[in-house]
Amino acid sequence: MLVLAATAPAAVTAPSRARPHMSHDLDPRHLEELKTNLQLRTRQLREEIRQTLLKSDQEQYAMIGDQVRDLEDDSFADLMVDVNLAEIDRDLQELRLIDAAKLRMDDGSYGHCESCGLPIELARLRATPFASRCFDCQSSFERTHFQNIGHTL
Repeated sequence: MLVLAATAPAAVTAPSRARPHMSHDLDPRHLEELKTNLQLRTRQLREEIRQTLLKSDQEQYAMIGDQVRDLEDDSFADLMVDVNLAEIDRDLQELRLIDAAKLRMDDGSYGHCESCGLPIELARLRATPFASRCFDCQSSFERTHFQNIGHTL
């Protein structure tokens, strides 16, 4: 008589959430392409900030408010200042995200989702080289944090 030993089912392990030391399967030319895109975007954002500051100086909102005492004109001048500040703030936020992506490139974690640890799709990295989450995790993050940051996809 043949007796078969019952074996416990093999344990199913979840994918590791630890970030690998190397930038997943990005080959060096893709990594270099993404690094170049980040550098170009950094220069572009700095120029946009410079142009916005120059535009603010040229528009001289304080003079508009001093010359005209109409409440609508004062409100418009305030609105224009706020719009320029919002543009600068948006650009500075993107520069911070780019700097964080460069740090991830240096430490080898670039290209891996900070939430689940899985590789971020190359197409997503090409579209948003500073992405720190895969599409699914970013979508989930935005559903739960929309009030604070707005959409980024």
